[in-house]
Amino acid sequence: MMEATITLLTLGVVLGGCLGLAALYLRVEGNPIASELETMMPGTNCGQCGFLGCAAAANALASREAGVTLCPPGGKTLAAGLADKLGIEADLTEVGDSGPMIAFVFEDLCIGCTKCLKRCPTDAIIGASKQLHGVVDDACTGCEKCADVCPTGAITMRRENATLQTWHWPKPELPLAS
Repeated sequence: MMEATITLLTLGVVLGGCLGLAALYLRVEGNPIASELETMMPGTNCGQCGFLGCAAAANALASREAGVTLCPPGGKTLAAGLADKLGIEADLTEVGDSGPMIAFVFEDLCIGCTKCLKRCPTDAIIGASKQLHGVVDDACTGCEKCADVCPTGAITMRRENATLQTWHWPKPELPLAS
């Protein structure tokens, strides 16, 4: 019994040390600008930009494969911040700034077809076939994919209610230089 314990302990220490050394010496350095851009993004990983999460979108921005207006949840403020960070000029007239949105299901219109369940990337919609569906507000990223596939129009997007977890102190307006 003691030999087995010592053998497993030795194996764990040796393999753990090998993994630690491999992580140290085989590390791949990423693009530092991409990591800075990723910290600026909302981090919802909703896919509204067409990329698989905020990290992929930040890499595309850093390599200039995408425009700064790619993130709908970020709105104009994020687009302006990304343009400043990258040192480019951006036309922000087309960018909407609706703020955080979450899905809402009208119970009288829901037929329980489960199309929205299959499209939701965060599993925020709960329900079953031929039963009413609901939305878990904390899990919804506001990507609007469920609203696009709903055949009856039972799903709409609403502004997120401010709670202690979602409320943010508004940033002060900067005085205009004269």
